[in-house]
Amino acid sequence: MNFENSPSFANKGPQPGARLFLCIIASLALLIGDSQFGLMEKTRDAISVVLYPLQRAANMPLNLTMQVSDFFTAQAALQRENDQLRERNLTQSSGLMRMASLEQELHQLRTLNNLTSHPSTPGTVAEVLYTSRDPFSHRLIIDKGSNNGLANGQAVIDEHGLVGQVTRVQPLSAEVTLIIDRHHIVPVMIQRTGQRALLYGFGDGVEVRYLPINTDIRQDDLLVTSGIDSLYLQGTPVARVAQIDRLSGAAFARVRCQTVAGVQSSRFVVVMPNRKMSVLPPPVTAPGKPAIAPDKN
Repeated sequence: MNFENSPSFANKGPQPGARLFLCIIASLALLIGDSQFGLMEKTRDAISVVLYPLQRAANMPLNLTMQVSDFFTAQAALQRENDQLRERNLTQSSGLMRMASLEQELHQLRTLNNLTSHPSTPGTVAEVLYTSRDPFSHRLIIDKGSNNGLANGQAVIDEHGLVGQVTRVQPLSAEVTLIIDRHHIVPVMIQRTGQRALLYGFGDGVEVRYLPINTDIRQDDLLVTSGIDSLYLQGTPVARVAQIDRLSGAAFARVRCQTVAGVQSSRFVVVMPNRKMSVLPPPVTAPGKPAIAPDKN
């Protein structure tokens, strides 16, 4: 095929060398004009506006992937932080409860220490180990026994009042019968009037029985130990009157009372020594005169 006689687009116009030269001159002119006078700024702005949706569409998969990854990362971080905060809250809550318990024990021990340090009321501080396993009795087991000088019949008190009485002693522990036990009786008196009575336990509390119906006793009166026996010191708080029932035709009033001591809540108690009969002092004689011997008849 003969190409010499056929017209060609490449054979029209300037020669290739001239075209290259013109392109170089136009490029330099555009570069100089754009750098010095900003000739292509509006063109670039127009092109960027046209190409912006394409750029957004091209970046959308990457942005969506990053957002999904950030979402799951944030969820995992929040869950981990939640777990840490929950654990910290539980730890601090248990610590606060322990601190409250320690403060209560410290206050109780300080009060009991003041009782035991008093010269007229020496005693032995003991800790309550557990309650008796017999559901029909109300007794406590304490961590002091005969090795610490405890004996049957000793009164047991806390910082508020009378708790009970030691009824069984072992070398390293002792059993305390509470005043609410149905077999326990405490001689008491009304602090306001001095009227004596007997306080009986009935399992869930205490009450005064066989009190004449016309006795001067009022609600909220404080009952203290009368001291007429050889077990309890006089004046130890025992209970406070809660309810008085005076039935017509009855010979005795029924007086329900509320214990003032932490009978079932105290952790530390003081075991008081048994009372001893006081020894009469020797007779006082005048100077130079012999003492008069007591009559043996």
